[in-house]
Amino acid sequence: MIRHIAKRLLFTIPLVLAVTIVCFTLIQIAPGDPVTNFITPRMSSEVIASTRMKYGLDRPIYVQYFYWLRNILQGDFGYSLVTHESISKNLASRIPASAVLIVPAYFASIIVSLVLGLLSAFRRDKIADKAVDGFTSIAMSIPIFCLAFIVIYLFGYILKLFPIFGMYTIGKEGDFADFLRHLVLPCFVLMFAFLPEQTRYIRSSGIREMVQDYVIVQRSYGAGAFEILVKNVLRNVMLPVVTLLGLSLPLVVTGAFVTENIFAWPGVGTYFVNAIKGSDYPVVMGVLLLSSTLVILGNLLSDILYGLVDPRIRLGRGRE
Repeated sequence: MIRHIAKRLLFTIPLVLAVTIVCFTLIQIAPGDPVTNFITPRMSSEVIASTRMKYGLDRPIYVQYFYWLRNILQGDFGYSLVTHESISKNLASRIPASAVLIVPAYFASIIVSLVLGLLSAFRRDKIADKAVDGFTSIAMSIPIFCLAFIVIYLFGYILKLFPIFGMYTIGKEGDFADFLRHLVLPCFVLMFAFLPEQTRYIRSSGIREMVQDYVIVQRSYGAGAFEILVKNVLRNVMLPVVTLLGLSLPLVVTGAFVTENIFAWPGVGTYFVNAIKGSDYPVVMGVLLLSSTLVILGNLLSDILYGLVDPRIRLGRGRE
């Protein structure tokens, strides 16, 4: 297992380099120029040229990439072209904000989807199954931004139960109770975004397990539905859930773009979208680097969790 992990980690190095080269090239050839953010009608062409030279934008793409990669290897993500602030410091302050929104929403969606998916699988073609299938179909057809606006209008404007913007009320920074009130609506919207796909994923896995021989034997011995689901089916259903856990790791950094922007949540998603709007290439590359690295590490984490959940996978790998 350790040898397998080491091989995967070594393989990630050229893979991450390839991803950064592709992303850097696409950003450079994309329409728009960050210098346009500093241009005023009174600026002469000489001033514009000196501004491009100041930020190294007059150099060839491969030279810009070399200097960017050199700084990254030294742990320096550079500075924003728009705000001139340290990208490393901004990411360090925004990643926790994205994490406290995404992690509870994701795990809440897993718990709810496990209950709905297993119930639907056990009661296949019954009323409960049709109800769950109808719910997931409707939920998947609702765009996340529409749901967010509905939730804001209903619970924010009409009922006035929860605040609708930001992480804290002005003047109450650090107040945990105020933070929880701000967290409810975006967390619910994000959980709802994850829920339908996960529920269907678990339902399909549960249906496959319900027709296995071990379930039929348990039923013949008089085992109850709860015992079969919890003691037998749940363990095998957790394997595909583990895959979802690993692949969700990049969300902690990239954030939930739509949700964070609608609710003005100060996470990485808002930071990334604002950087794209301002053609702030260093910020875009910094977020893409973290995201691509976490995608690869997420796949590795899924592989490791597979071995922990199912000993057969771990033992099989040990014989290689």
